[in-house]
Amino acid sequence: MRKLPSLLFLTLAACLAGHAAAQGVLRIGLNEDPDTLDPTLNRLATGRQPLTALCDKLFDVKTDLTLTPQLAAGYEIAKDGLSVTLKLRPGVKFHDGEPVDAQAVRYNIGRHMQLPGSLRRSELSMVDHVDVVDAATVRFVLKAPQANLLLFGLAERAGMMVAPQAAQRLGDRFGSQPVCAGEYRFVERVPQGRIVVEKFTDYWDAAQTKGDPDRIEYLPISDSTVRLSSLRSGQIQIAERLTPADLPQLAGDARAKIVSASDLGYHYIRYNSGNGARAATFRDVRVRRAVDLAIDRRVLVKALFNDQYLAGNQFVNPNSRYYDKAHPVPARDVAAARRLLQEAGVPRLAFSLLVPPERERQEAAQMIQAMLAEAGITMKIETQEDAVMLQNARRGDFDAIFNFWSGRPHPDGNIYAHIACSGPQNDSKFCDPELDKVMVQAREATSDGERERLYRQVNAILATDYPVSVLWHRRTFTGLSTKVSGFVPHPDSTIRVKGIRLQP
Repeated sequence: MRKLPSLLFLTLAACLAGHAAAQGVLRIGLNEDPDTLDPTLNRLATGRQPLTALCDKLFDVKTDLTLTPQLAAGYEIAKDGLSVTLKLRPGVKFHDGEPVDAQAVRYNIGRHMQLPGSLRRSELSMVDHVDVVDAATVRFVLKAPQANLLLFGLAERAGMMVAPQAAQRLGDRFGSQPVCAGEYRFVERVPQGRIVVEKFTDYWDAAQTKGDPDRIEYLPISDSTVRLSSLRSGQIQIAERLTPADLPQLAGDARAKIVSASDLGYHYIRYNSGNGARAATFRDVRVRRAVDLAIDRRVLVKALFNDQYLAGNQFVNPNSRYYDKAHPVPARDVAAARRLLQEAGVPRLAFSLLVPPERERQEAAQMIQAMLAEAGITMKIETQEDAVMLQNARRGDFDAIFNFWSGRPHPDGNIYAHIACSGPQNDSKFCDPELDKVMVQAREATSDGERERLYRQVNAILATDYPVSVLWHRRTFTGLSTKVSGFVPHPDSTIRVKGIRLQP
């Protein structure tokens, strides 16, 4: 088990002590230090935690994954499915006082679609343009009848609205000084130290949030054992992403408790099959399949997670209506893995796996390393901070990467951006035009039954191509101080601070 360096312990203690006397301060221990706080460019799942407090969206999703209005008051889909008209809430302001009106929405959608490096572009790829009908009404004109996909996209970071004047003034510095329209406004960020936000007095839903904490401090604590200790000692009141191994330590603890929810996301290994010179290792599908067959998913879940997680092999978990039962979780087959490597001409495969310092993936990587060795495969574990790892992946500076996707309510959000030929998160540059064609058809499907049929086709192709190895689907375990009430766990693993109450 990794130990947090003593210097980081001291830094954490100093950050906590500096505000010990403050009243109404909620401290949340994060799994890692978030990347940029610009919703257009943000990539790490952890970044969604402070962004959710800072930046309200046009819509949100409830725990049952149905849409609920947020900055938008309602919507209407045209009969041909080629436009969606939104009515905005009146009188809503950004943190700098600028109005959240139709012009602001049009600006934000244009920014999401055009800003260099935008990770929201693919989520809005169905949008042709946005029309301002009047100050409180905006119409999305679509290239294809994908209204359902658009609405669920607007319940994610693509629906987060930023203040146009501030975004234009700050340019590429906006992510370090975000100005949005959420319940909390940005105060400061100390890298690897804390992100601080405080209540926005002119918040549109202030009547419903009157008892929420006055201030929130997000503290990156990458070691789950340290997050757990900080929770039990009262230094933090919420600890995100605890592991199944942490659960017994809170049994009978009067100071803290665990809440959980099934997770939409998945953990997976991505093979670099087409991005730069290092793609040579996994360009041959037989090599990708050999590594996949050498991994025992069920043993991983049982040994590391006490069967609290679910072994998986697809972009949705086996309980989902979109799971393809014709391609179940494969059994481990070391002999078949060795045979495939012989056929591919690399009987002694060696490669590096990029892994973040997070405990779960580190321990899983070590077990996978031992499993692969039994198939004659040498896997080197290369530890990198998550943001650095993702930057290297985008450049193609990797053989394989151990990644995590936080999941989306619409199935397209779990796959298209990662697998499509032009997908912004397709760091391996894997490309199958036939697969793209079926995924687009699934985007335009107007019924659940049609979507199910098409995603079965998608899974059948992926079961042949092996661009990634999905390994498991977790439950999200969040640690709460018994002083916290009103917290509701969500399947997307994002902490909604609205409605949380904190006893003195």
